[in-house]
Amino acid sequence: MESVIRVLEYDKMDRAELTKPRGSHADVSASVREILDAVRAEGDKALYRFTERFDHVKLQSLSVSDAEWEEGLSKVDAAFLEILEQAARNIRRYHEQQRRQNYVITQENGVVLGKIFRPIEKVGMYVPNGTAAYPSTVLMDLVPAQIAGCEQIYMVTPPGADGRVNPYILAAAKVAGIRQIYKVGGAQAIAALAYGTETVPKVYKIIGPGNAYVAEAKRQVHGLVSTDTVAGPSEVLIVADENNDPKILAADMLAQAEHDPDASAMLVTGSVRLAETVRDELARQLDLLPRKEIAGASLRNNGMIVLTDGSMDMALEIANLIAPEHLELCVEEPLQVLGRVRNAGSIFLGRYSPEPLGDYMAGPNHTLPTGGSARFSSPLSVDDFVTASQFTYYTKDALETIAPSIVRFANEEGLQGHARSILSRFED
Repeated sequence: MESVIRVLEYDKMDRAELTKPRGSHADVSASVREILDAVRAEGDKALYRFTERFDHVKLQSLSVSDAEWEEGLSKVDAAFLEILEQAARNIRRYHEQQRRQNYVITQENGVVLGKIFRPIEKVGMYVPNGTAAYPSTVLMDLVPAQIAGCEQIYMVTPPGADGRVNPYILAAAKVAGIRQIYKVGGAQAIAALAYGTETVPKVYKIIGPGNAYVAEAKRQVHGLVSTDTVAGPSEVLIVADENNDPKILAADMLAQAEHDPDASAMLVTGSVRLAETVRDELARQLDLLPRKEIAGASLRNNGMIVLTDGSMDMALEIANLIAPEHLELCVEEPLQVLGRVRNAGSIFLGRYSPEPLGDYMAGPNHTLPTGGSARFSSPLSVDDFVTASQFTYYTKDALETIAPSIVRFANEEGLQGHARSILSRFED
């Protein structure tokens, strides 16, 4: 049976293989800048033009009409709507725990300090609609924003060949309670949200995954508006002991590989027997997968089975080095290992917590740091949709008590104007 994935020994391999960048590295910055400038200058006119050029559809309106809503929702059966409702309930239950609380510190000398959290008023969400549609992402991105209390949430998504929005995206938006959807995708959609057009409102924050053009557009408008983490290709790393079913491990790896040719599925194990049987299972199951061309390219280009000395120390060293988006700990006592994981976006514990559980139904967010950015980034949360203001109140006596320290500090930094600001309050 032809091997579709490499099997490497950790002690003998080039460690750079584990952290090398993946995905398209074509420089699209100039093309994106051209699109951004056109939308900023021409508004809706540019959106219609780019939609016809890139999506091959000539629209009459950018907004989803009531008739389109009704038509789209009629194509989604009640059973799937209930599944969406169930998923939304689980996502809400989990994210409700992330609500921020204002706080006040009152000191005996009359000093009052504190912090106030407020929702971002206007949020724009990008929903891709390419080789697959992701109603799950609609829920994962919208529910935390709603919990934060964001008042105005707008969605942009590319239209299909018929000029309509994917019905399952509409269904997820309905479940989440969002009505304002615009049929525009690509860098032009990000431009519309960042600058505003006659139809699409300008927002203060843009979230949601997309292709290289969407990612680059988010980079270029960041600062004018806030953006979430720029997502790269999806990835899973499975740490497995010898007491695992190779069919299940292969299925978990293929679940990630089918996303994208640039996706990454890796297995770390100390068992040579398990590594070999998983390798064979991947080849067998790949032939049964409808998206086998995509999954096959992913496994060949980015997939890997890494053999360790069998110790958990070495397995976790690899996991923390890679800092994967998804980490499955398919071991006997996963809860005992959890505290030793330093870098990972979302961690799945045990043999019955596969990554697709997190994609759809468990509740924790599936918008996660990729490409090793879990070393310094976190999953999407309610925190991403709030801003904070801190406040300070001092009485005259309290300021006078601390004034000499402030003046000395200011003078040491060569900022005499700062010192004068304090001293002037106590001059006769």
